[in-house]
Amino acid sequence: MILSKFNPFRGSLLHIRRASSWQSTGLRYKEFGDPDKVLAIETESIPQTLSEGDVALKFLAAPINPADINTVQGVYGVKPKLPWVAGNEGTAEVLSVGSAVKNVKCGDRVIMSTDTPGTWQTHAVVPATQVLKIPNDVPFWAAATLAINPCTAFRMLYDYAALRKGDVIIQNGANSAVGQLVIQFAAANDWQTINIIRDRPDKEATLSHLKSLGGTHNITDADLQDRKLLGSLPKAKLGLNCVGGKAVSDMTKLLTNQAQLVTYGGMSKQPLLVPTTALIFKDIVLRGFWIGAWCRDSSTEERIEMLNNVVQLMKDAKVRPPKMEAIGMKDYKEAIKKTQEGFCGKKYLLVLDEQIMDQVRKELQ
Repeated sequence: MILSKFNPFRGSLLHIRRASSWQSTGLRYKEFGDPDKVLAIETESIPQTLSEGDVALKFLAAPINPADINTVQGVYGVKPKLPWVAGNEGTAEVLSVGSAVKNVKCGDRVIMSTDTPGTWQTHAVVPATQVLKIPNDVPFWAAATLAINPCTAFRMLYDYAALRKGDVIIQNGANSAVGQLVIQFAAANDWQTINIIRDRPDKEATLSHLKSLGGTHNITDADLQDRKLLGSLPKAKLGLNCVGGKAVSDMTKLLTNQAQLVTYGGMSKQPLLVPTTALIFKDIVLRGFWIGAWCRDSSTEERIEMLNNVVQLMKDAKVRPPKMEAIGMKDYKEAIKKTQEGFCGKKYLLVLDEQIMDQVRKELQ
């Protein structure tokens, strides 16, 4: 379904006079711009009477990702049709199902499977085709953040290079949520990683944390010039880039011939700088990845298989949660502000059902 044509509140105004309805409180915006100015907490009525193919959801928790903020600003690669509800992923409980719905039932825990109706809200009515059932015993933090970062890391590791035990992956932005997951997935498969972070005031603590996750070689971008730090480590078969700019040029020197260099972000907002020699003499292959496109083009069975693999790694304690802070919706402004600041060091999780706040905070301890 095309994002710009999907309206999670379709028909609500026609049925607003019906007595039986849910009140959905969410962070909505009517124009693109500074989140501090365009986002507002608003409440709408959603009818409990469903079309035969719809499901009613109660959202439980949703993260604040940089992509969510970029979408509100209007600078993300995909723009929703306004007005819209912010948030691109999260976990919800099924409250009610239409008469023709077979894939989920009341009480199931779900995540959004493709284009979302906006997850920073308490309730929504969506087509059943837009949700995927997940186990109810997955921790709230894991379920809320399952759809984007873990799946991005998983697909990039498995889709672009036939990695074997001992092979090397190099990545920048290694302290990001995706970067930390790459380290942990790689460690679970006995793949080695070169993990690059920006030079920063807390670099020693950050590098130590990456090592504790299983990172093989953890360095700053300034250290990248000192090859002695990498010892006799072979060159990498796979490179992962979320920064752009000169950081990419430096990474190509540590890639083997015909290695895949996959770009999934551009935090520096600088053009990709790749030396001509890397293309001519090493035949480096440049690729781009977006989990939204992968979900759009894949089958439901493929998505479920991927989620099962990721969930199992979490259940086996091979994946730790990134540093998170659980907050209520009323505290969204401060959380968005800090997320945009450099060296934030943690992710904010909007807890949309206040009844689970204590449990979420306990999970994150």
